[in-house]
Amino acid sequence: MKKNINKDEIVKKGNKTLTEFKKFISKGNAMDLAVGVIIGSAFGKIVSSIVDDILMPLIGVLIGGIDFSSLSLKIGNASITYGNFIQNVIDFLIIAVCIFFIVKVMKKLEKKQDKEEEVKKEPNTMLLEEIRDLLKESQNN
Repeated sequence: MKKNINKDEIVKKGNKTLTEFKKFISKGNAMDLAVGVIIGSAFGKIVSSIVDDILMPLIGVLIGGIDFSSLSLKIGNASITYGNFIQNVIDFLIIAVCIFFIVKVMKKLEKKQDKEEEVKKEPNTMLLEEIRDLLKESQNN
């Protein structure tokens, strides 16, 4: 059984979908998400480099040069590389610690900036309070 296809209807639906997509992609949330993904990807490379190139060699020296990634268990023809899992867990923990400290430093900087902004606002607040008090005094007289 052949179904009649209305080309105008298909074009109309396609144009509507394209318009909806343009609205979606141009919204701030989608753009913020895209920027976040790109920055996150670049930041992930930095953190991975810290872990792989700096921290893991130091940890390797501390634990006697053990490389977990080579640990495996052979069952029949299958090879279970549980060492990779252990290595990935260690990498995750190191990355989590790095991110924890980076976030902690960022929060301190943010608090410092907030305090500086408060100090900047304080003289204005004092001046406004003085003006308010003077106005109350003049109304009472």
